[in-house]
Amino acid sequence: MIKAVLIINTQGKPRLTKFYDIMTVEKQQELIRSVFGVLCSRADNVSNFMEADSIFGPGSRLVYKHYATLYFVFVFDSSENELAMLDLIQVFVETLDKCFRNVCEFDAVFNYSKLHTILDGIIFEGQVLETSSAEVIRAVEEISKLEAASNSISLVPKTVSGWRRR
Repeated sequence: MIKAVLIINTQGKPRLTKFYDIMTVEKQQELIRSVFGVLCSRADNVSNFMEADSIFGPGSRLVYKHYATLYFVFVFDSSENELAMLDLIQVFVETLDKCFRNVCEFDAVFNYSKLHTILDGIIFEGQVLETSSAEVIRAVEEISKLEAASNSISLVPKTVSGWRRR
């Protein structure tokens, strides 16, 4: 099971956090600080896989990928394959690139809800749902169409809305 998905910038500011275990906000912040402390102290030529027992508990593993100014981090237990998780990070980043035309930190800040929608299309409740970026993009586009349609529906009849302008 996937325990957490984090996107952290190179200054340690979390840009997306999704924890699949219930924990307090204080505990989440502590875990984010611990993960960033480990990531920023690692050399560029070492493995992207590491044990996370001391941070997330026994049997926890962490895989990350550093793109530009962002660290993409997946934390998972021993039931998940490390290489599959690294590939899932790649699918997530490719999907973001297709949605935002070369994703950057600003996309994570200003399109927060779309970022969560994309992540929820790939992972739900700690389980991998979809590994095809094309399928995830199709689902996100469908959700966007539904949101646009719901925004155009007026719940107030035109006669009442005309009455309010008087």
